Amino acid sequence: MKRTLRFLTMAMMLSLVTACVHTTTTSQISASPVMDAIAQRGALVVGTAASMPPLNMTTKDGKVIGLEPDMAKMMADEMGVKIEFKTMPFAELIPALKAGKVDMIISNMTMTGKRNMDVAFVGPYFVSGKSFLTKSAWLATAKDIQVVNSPKTRLAALNGSTSQLFVKEQLPSATLVTGKDYGEMVQMVLDGKADALVADYPICIFSVFRYPGQDLVSLMPPLNYEPIGVAVRKGDPLLVNWVENFLNYLEGSGEMKRMADRWVNDGAWVKRLP
Repeated sequence: MKRTLRFLTMAMMLSLVTACVHTTTTSQISASPVMDAIAQRGALVVGTAASMPPLNMTTKDGKVIGLEPDMAKMMADEMGVKIEFKTMPFAELIPALKAGKVDMIISNMTMTGKRNMDVAFVGPYFVSGKSFLTKSAWLATAKDIQVVNSPKTRLAALNGSTSQLFVKEQLPSATLVTGKDYGEMVQMVLDGKADALVADYPICIFSVFRYPGQDLVSLMPPLNYEPIGVAVRKGDPLLVNWVENFLNYLEGSGEMKRMADRWVNDGAWVKRLP
């Protein structure tokens, strides 16, 4: 009987030790599932719309450029891996992140409470706000908000964006027209198919410079405050910590300001776009 009890006691202790070792090993392996996957793959996969200048855009020869791609490349260099961009319509970015198709989203994404329920955000690394891109002839008749908030007013907004939400909440009576990218919607304003494009202020200003002589204007200052951040999957605190420290370095070293000067304040890159 005593031998049986000793055997059972030893068996239980062995089971506890094995469980502890397994727990420790699993914890070490999965401390950051995404960082582990990046290291094993040898590449950081970033989701982007690649159609939101000057933060992200696609050149004539298919390259993804802008402030955010530069930032992503620096991240990959710091991790010691290659950078890989996966471009898709803006509305598909969060589903792709949740499905594990991308490691993070760096695509002019506003850090909203609703989005934050699905994904974690780090930032902001950039601050923006909503504005109108329109023809000055139409803007001259829209001095009263009630003129804008009318079924006769056609407002274009990116599908799945905070601009779309802004129109629904602030201008509910206006006719909302959505599109998959800004190039398509700016063209709608130019062709008179939309009275104005509601978009982040930098995108509106960029469009004015890109299409000189088209009588485009943008309202200033921005109509609201929108913090832009990096989106990552939930449940990976080490990755969040890494990105947070990286963004702090960009800000403290002055690198973020240098990138902003290059992409936001200097339009020399415009000639590379289609």
